[in-house]
Amino acid sequence: MSQDTSPLADDALLAEVAELIVSALNLDLNPSEIEPDAPLFGEGLGLDSIDVLEIALVVSKRYGFQLRSDNDDNLRIFSSLRNLAAYIARQRTK
Repeated sequence: MSQDTSPLADDALLAEVAELIVSALNLDLNPSEIEPDAPLFGEGLGLDSIDVLEIALVVSKRYGFQLRSDNDDNLRIFSSLRNLAAYIARQRTK
């Protein structure tokens, strides 16, 4: 059996990260309303750069790693709930 070395985000982690986003940003919606592949910015969830900082802070506290503002992959990482959760699955220490 071969094991995938880059874990994908499972449904439980997707739900957990959606809840984290909703609570960190005090959004007036149910976490289940966040589509896993919908954009988090612009026409999707409508987040901005300040929101990203808030999310990065709660992610670092919850999962034990830093999301750095100078990471070239931030646009991809924060492009959707699924991408963010997959990144957390690979990086988490907690």
